[in-house]
Amino acid sequence: MKNQLREVPKFDNIKEIIYNSVKLYPENIAFTIKKKMQGDKIEYTNITYTQLLKDINALGTALYEKGLKGRRIAIIGKNQYHWAISHLACLLGGMISVPLDKDLQMNELEESLIRSKVDAIIFDEKLTDKIQQVKENQKTNIHEYICMSDIDGFEDVKQLLETGKECLENGKEDFIHCEVDGKGMSILLFTSGTTSKSKAVMLSQYGIATNVYDMQIVETFYDTDVNIAFLPYHHIFGSTAMVVMLAYGVKTVFPDGLRYIKQNLQEYQVSVFVGVPLLVDKMYANIEKEIEKQRKTKLIKIATKISNFLLKFHIDIRRKLFKQIIDGLGGKMRFVIAGGAPFDSKIERKFNEFGIHMVQGYGLTETSPVIAAENDKYAKYGSVGIPMKHTEVRIVDKDEKGIGEITVKGPNVMLGYYENEEATKEVVRDGWFYTGDLGYLDKDGFLFITGRKKDMIVLKNGKKVFPEELETLINRNEEIEESFVYGMLDKEDKSKVKVAVKVVYNKEVVKEKYGDISKEDLFPIIWNKIKEVNKTLPRYKYIMHMILTDEPLIKTTTHKTKRNEELKKVN
Repeated sequence: MKNQLREVPKFDNIKEIIYNSVKLYPENIAFTIKKKMQGDKIEYTNITYTQLLKDINALGTALYEKGLKGRRIAIIGKNQYHWAISHLACLLGGMISVPLDKDLQMNELEESLIRSKVDAIIFDEKLTDKIQQVKENQKTNIHEYICMSDIDGFEDVKQLLETGKECLENGKEDFIHCEVDGKGMSILLFTSGTTSKSKAVMLSQYGIATNVYDMQIVETFYDTDVNIAFLPYHHIFGSTAMVVMLAYGVKTVFPDGLRYIKQNLQEYQVSVFVGVPLLVDKMYANIEKEIEKQRKTKLIKIATKISNFLLKFHIDIRRKLFKQIIDGLGGKMRFVIAGGAPFDSKIERKFNEFGIHMVQGYGLTETSPVIAAENDKYAKYGSVGIPMKHTEVRIVDKDEKGIGEITVKGPNVMLGYYENEEATKEVVRDGWFYTGDLGYLDKDGFLFITGRKKDMIVLKNGKKVFPEELETLINRNEEIEESFVYGMLDKEDKSKVKVAVKVVYNKEVVKEKYGDISKEDLFPIIWNKIKEVNKTLPRYKYIMHMILTDEPLIKTTTHKTKRNEELKKVN
């Protein structure tokens, strides 16, 4: 199967991608910056692709002036323009970018800065207190502290842009002429650590550039699109998506926060959205709420049946028929990509039925990140699509159903874990990266994920249960916000494991439907919902025990459940 829908030039590093985009889309807007002024006044600044490159070159030149050529620079903060140019300046100038999670606790932040041996840090204004503490503690090698905003006591990116501009005017062009080593380490990225201490992953520009190319040849973005950067840039899915958008000449805008999704989609007329399932779920929940509020559930069902019937004859009236729904998402939304965690294919089907093209993808930090994805030509509900052009996928240690561990080979596979040869050897064998994920390839080459090897519940009779599969079914209940399925030792027979679930109920929905109900009275209602799920499962997968709570599950910043932490709480 040839996973290629179009021809595009292939580049060996990110510098070539950016320069190509500036040549193709010089006056296109690359980023829009929103600034809240006094009162309710808002100011928008549009940065063209030409200006973007000027800013990257000016900032990079200033960093060179500070003696940071070839050095490591940590970048920490929320998604914003100065984050993007800091990261790109590192990549275009042969420096190593170390993106860090803005929500790290003080001890984790300090440990990450020490482990990665950074010489400088570019940080968000909101983290000033933490960074001040890092500076005072003097445990790191950092000698340059640069803020993304203009604040007292620290140099800021704006000042460096001015410095770099002057240097360039005086003929200092070392940064511009830097030859990038595409195969060496360019990014040092910490994994989100859902099960153990985070590892520092070494990634090359060649691996990322190849992944960007593989996305370009199969996914349909246009240079007229508007993308909203919801995925955190410190996560490889977010930073690679940023480069993908730049490769296409797309405009990127920044969200004001999770609560403002609806407002931001309208405000910027967003047309493409790349996000983790939690965000896509929230978007869909808003749609459903609106349909119910207007009492149009039955009408939408009938309209969907008519639309699906007409599609068989290549008559597509979806965007006209469901205009009101699309208007609720800003009016221009046309393409959604979900990845980074298991996702309910029911929601994917609904988006597509409304005329918003939605696909699933799959990848890891260690694979720069995309391994497989659906596209215009290859899509199958429940799968994560087919492997990208330059990625080989093999299933090893298969069981009788063909389910085994997913292993991957390709230029996008990491260079290794930084200063951790032992951990690298555990996961990279004979050039194959062992993902720790379980799944299978069907006869058409589509990849299906069944769960994490570590999370799989093995019952006394040898049967296997994958928590994510059950969680997807449970979470379809509107009273349920999220769930955590785990294996629980039987109190009477310690060799016996039974399937259990911790359910976090949705306070708003519960209040709306049942009033001020106590947790004791709510328990049988939710337990009946679980029993309904059981009826759809083989008997060995039945959930036999439930914990009910309104306390959210412990998660990473990319909204994955920290299963080890949750297991400690329930056992």
